[in-house]
Amino acid sequence: MEKIIGREREFELLDNFKSSGKAEFIALFGRRRVGKTFLVRQYFEDKFDFYATGIIDGNREEEMNAFFSALRTHGYSGARPKTWIDMFDALASLLAKKKRRNGRIVVFIDELPCFDTQHSGFTHALDYFWNGKASWMDNMMFVVCGSATSWMIRNIVNNKGGLHNRITHSIHLRPFTLKQVELYAKNHKTCWTRMDMLQMFMTTGGIPYYLSKIDFNDSVANNIDRLFFGNEAEMKDEYNRLFSSLYKNPNGYMEIIRLLCEHKKGLTRNEISEKLNIPTSGNLTRMLDDLQYCDFIRMYNNGTKHNGGIYQVIDFYTVFHNAFCKKPSTDKHFWSNKIGSPQISTFYGLAYERVCMCHIDQILSAMHLDRIHTEYYSWRSTSTEPSAQIDLIIDRADGIISICEIKFSRNEYSLQKDEYNKIIHRAETFMSETKQRKGFQITIITTYGTKTNMYSEISANNVVLDDLFY
Repeated sequence: MEKIIGREREFELLDNFKSSGKAEFIALFGRRRVGKTFLVRQYFEDKFDFYATGIIDGNREEEMNAFFSALRTHGYSGARPKTWIDMFDALASLLAKKKRRNGRIVVFIDELPCFDTQHSGFTHALDYFWNGKASWMDNMMFVVCGSATSWMIRNIVNNKGGLHNRITHSIHLRPFTLKQVELYAKNHKTCWTRMDMLQMFMTTGGIPYYLSKIDFNDSVANNIDRLFFGNEAEMKDEYNRLFSSLYKNPNGYMEIIRLLCEHKKGLTRNEISEKLNIPTSGNLTRMLDDLQYCDFIRMYNNGTKHNGGIYQVIDFYTVFHNAFCKKPSTDKHFWSNKIGSPQISTFYGLAYERVCMCHIDQILSAMHLDRIHTEYYSWRSTSTEPSAQIDLIIDRADGIISICEIKFSRNEYSLQKDEYNKIIHRAETFMSETKQRKGFQITIITTYGTKTNMYSEISANNVVLDDLFY
């Protein structure tokens, strides 16, 4: 099995749970393709006292047959149980025979949400198994995971019934950061520069499965062409598969994503409701929560105390697909032929803003603000025309507000008079509309720094691409 990269923190957590000396119920969740199963299999070296995996889109009989097959694989010799209660009784009986062994009894149920078919009684049986049997075994290490993150959070992590507060630990497995992507790339002996890694990151994000498809001995452009364009592109059908595997009725979720991709700076809940002609509560609330749970979107505080948060797509692959793959191109060299075009330049500019918002900790460290309390958000004016928007605002406990401008450039960024005046206007508009009494400083976040000229002194701090790799 391929060596795992970049998951040292998760391994350390599992080490702590393993040595706790008590029964542990661990829920692992995260976006599809982020590497949940791979992490668990690597940590336990495929040594499980029981392992079962659900079948995506399986019916009740298929799911029960899959679970029963796993029971038989691990030594159960009885007849197939007819209910989930009986199925978990069979599992408890199987595990009881292993109770006297030294060390942990490790049970791993993968794609747990798949087992919970309609009216199956699966979650009640799981509650019965844990509360009545497994939790009494001090050497029990019960690990469950699933890509349907919203189901995992509602039914396991935040369960209001019998499993309420029964989970001992939860791990939200996030996509890789740029630093982790670099570790992965170096492990594949690449000669890519950090700009190369950034550009690939802005296309696929830090999703380990997508990284496994990359040929690090080839160029970024050739990789993008091979994976996404032409009739035989390997990732051609990934988008529909992704949403269909996560949501039973994916069309509504995909409509929200489509809308937010068209409005790249983001929309408020009310704006989403108006544009899609659906109520602001109920189903919309649930879908927005589900998309946040799965790391597709994020709600940015806009600095106000009322319901004015801005929803924006943060999944890089999703943004890329909606920008370039929604209408498939038969040109298998589409990306290579479009390099340098306004379309791709605009895409990189907006994507770099998202990259920075996903690396706030690195930005705070580069600005030497990691030791003081800060709050960060994006901001959009409500009373000026045209509307002013600021990419990133960092409200600091030292009485200063850092107003950050994010600029993507393949070379040193040269700030000119027009953009200088726009930055000043945005800052002054923000201070006026929000009635701030703090002072403010401008910070330019770019790739290779800001070229020294008569306008460059506007920036009190300069954050560059290298800072995001730490």
